[in-house]
Amino acid sequence: MKRFAFIVCLLVICSAAIAQADKNREMLVVAKDGTGRYTTVQQALDALPQHSATPVTIFVKKGVYYEKLLIDTFKQYVKLVGEDKFNTIISYNDHAGKKSPTGETINTRTSWSVRILANDFTAENISFRNDAGFTAGQAVAVETIGDKLVFRNCRFLGFQDVLFTSSARSRQYFEDCYIEGTTDFIFGSATVWFERCELHSKKDSHVTAASTPKENTFGYVFNQCTLTADTSVHKVTLGRPWQPYAKVVYMHCQIGAHIKPEGWSDWNNAENQKTAFYAEYRNSGPGAATAQRVPWSKQLSKKQAKEYRLKKVFKDWNPTL
Repeated sequence: MKRFAFIVCLLVICSAAIAQADKNREMLVVAKDGTGRYTTVQQALDALPQHSATPVTIFVKKGVYYEKLLIDTFKQYVKLVGEDKFNTIISYNDHAGKKSPTGETINTRTSWSVRILANDFTAENISFRNDAGFTAGQAVAVETIGDKLVFRNCRFLGFQDVLFTSSARSRQYFEDCYIEGTTDFIFGSATVWFERCELHSKKDSHVTAASTPKENTFGYVFNQCTLTADTSVHKVTLGRPWQPYAKVVYMHCQIGAHIKPEGWSDWNNAENQKTAFYAEYRNSGPGAATAQRVPWSKQLSKKQAKEYRLKKVFKDWNPTL
C-alpha cells in the first residue's frame, strides 16, 4: 500500500509540474484579421528575445500567411501551432531560376518558403506550402537545418523538392504528417523518422532523394506510413540516391500500386548500387511486392529490423516525450 501511495503521489507531483510548465510557456497569437498581437508569423518570431531558454508557443489563427519565414538559430524552443492544419497555411512561391528582389537568381537552397535554422523547434496543425507551380522546377516548401525538430499533424505542399532536410547533423521527427510532391519531394542528408505519415506522389518520379553522409548510421526511416498518388500516377520509385551513401528504410508501410515493381532507382549510376542502403520490412499493399525489387536493395530480417527504434536512431533525444 505504501508503494502504491508513493506512486500516486509521484504522479500527482509530475502532473502538477507539467501543468506549471505549460503555464510558464509564453503564448503569442498571430491573426491576419488583427485579432491577435501580430498579423504575420515573422513579426511574432522577431519579437522573441534572442538565445532565450524559455519555451514560447506561437498560435497562428486560420488564414494564408504569404511570407518567406525564417526561424533563425537564436530563436530556439519555439512551438508553432496552427488553428487548423487545412486552413492555417504559410506559403510562398520562390523557385529555382526566379529572380529575387535583389536581382539574384534563386536556386534550390534559396527557394524555401520556410527555413528552420533553430534547434528544439516544434510545429503542429499547420500547412507549409510552396505554390510556385507544377512546371516551376525546384521549389522548397520547408528547409529543416536545426537539430531536434518535431512536426505533428502538419502538411507539406508543393511539387519538386518540397521538404529539404538539409543538415547532416540534424535529427528530425515527423508524426501524422501529409507530404506531397512530384520529384524528390523528400530529400537531404538529415537523420529523419517519419511515423504514420502519408507520402503522396503527383507525378511519375521519385519519392525520396537522400544524401546521407557515409559516416551517418541512419538516414530516412518511414514507419507505418502510407504511400498514395494521384490517379494518373503509375510509375514512382521509393527513392534514388542524391549522394552515394543514401540510406532509406520503409517499415510496416502501406504502399500503393503506383510504386514500380523494381522499387528503387540508382539515378543512372551503377556505382550507387554498391553504396546506397535501401531496405524494406514487412510492408503491405499492391506496391509492396518484393519479387521484382532491384537486387541491390534489401529486405531486413527481424533481427535487423530491431535496430530501427527511436532510441537507436536518435540516441539521447526522445521526440515523443
